[in-house]
Amino acid sequence: MTDFLLPLFDEAEHPSGRLPAAPRPPAPRPESHLQRIVADSTDRVAWLRARNQGITATDVAKLATPKSVQNAAYDKMHGTSFSGNSYTDHGRAREPEIAAWVQSNYGIEPSTALFRAAGHPRHLATPDGVALAPNGDLELAEIKTTSKPWRSIPRSYLRQVWWQQYVLGAERTLLVWEQHDNFVPISDVPECQWIDRDEDQIAILVGFANQLIDILDHQARQNQQR
Repeated sequence: MTDFLLPLFDEAEHPSGRLPAAPRPPAPRPESHLQRIVADSTDRVAWLRARNQGITATDVAKLATPKSVQNAAYDKMHGTSFSGNSYTDHGRAREPEIAAWVQSNYGIEPSTALFRAAGHPRHLATPDGVALAPNGDLELAEIKTTSKPWRSIPRSYLRQVWWQQYVLGAERTLLVWEQHDNFVPISDVPECQWIDRDEDQIAILVGFANQLIDILDHQARQNQQR
């Protein structure tokens, strides 16, 4: 009797006799927004320190032209004399009340977290509200107060909204604003409007933000050499 070895695989399935290729490992899952929290405004010192390390929605709101990038760099390097006024104080006082209305009517929970972008640790944002929609999309809320009626949404606020959407990976934002007369709300219900994500505007803002970072880094290197 002649000894022979049985093939390990059916030739009909693998006529070349080669082993099947090993399955590729699954691609790593992208970080969720909760994994990208770097600070919380409830710890104001740590929050301000973290914000100073990057570019926030407040910074991006000013970035509309190359000249505005230069101006923003100067403000970041030297600071500004503005530390708040009665209007900003009113806004901070009203924000929790408006946020409660947003949560009750739209299910978007208030947020005080500072997030970083998935692809850039110095791109930062602190939206006023964050929620997962039933379809799994991330949705945000941004709250404003104003002493004047809006004919349209101020462009600086749209830049803030688009930047926050980019940083967190959100698809849309509920922009909520409450008008007041001498710091007394004129209505029991604030106004609001959904703002969709705009990739073209986001690309422009990311470009300006990276230019701002380059200027700040260049200045930092020059200061170290002195």
